[in-house]
Amino acid sequence: MLKNYMEDVVEKLLPSILKSFPNLCTCQLCIEDIKALTLNHLKPHYVVTERGQLYIKLNEMDTQFSVDVSREIYDAISIVQKNPRHTTISSKK
Repeated sequence: MLKNYMEDVVEKLLPSILKSFPNLCTCQLCIEDIKALTLNHLKPHYVVTERGQLYIKLNEMDTQFSVDVSREIYDAISIVQKNPRHTTISSKK
C-alpha cells in the first residue's frame, strides 16, 4: 500500500472549509481542481504501512500542520473561483 496521506488530510478538511464559500461552484471538476492545486503545493507524505499512517496522524494533530493545509486549500479555492475550467468546457459544446 503506497499512499500519499496528504490526500486524506485534504479530503477531511475540505468540506468544512467549503462551507465558508456558499457561492463557490462545487461541481466535480472544480472540487477536483481545488484538491489537485492544494496537493501540488503541499509536501507529500507517503506511507506504506499502518505504522507510517499513525505517525502522520500524530503530525495531523499539530495545529501548525492543520493551518498550513487549510491555507493551501483556501489559496486553491481562490484560484479555482477566479478561473473555473467548467465554463471553458461548457462553452465548447
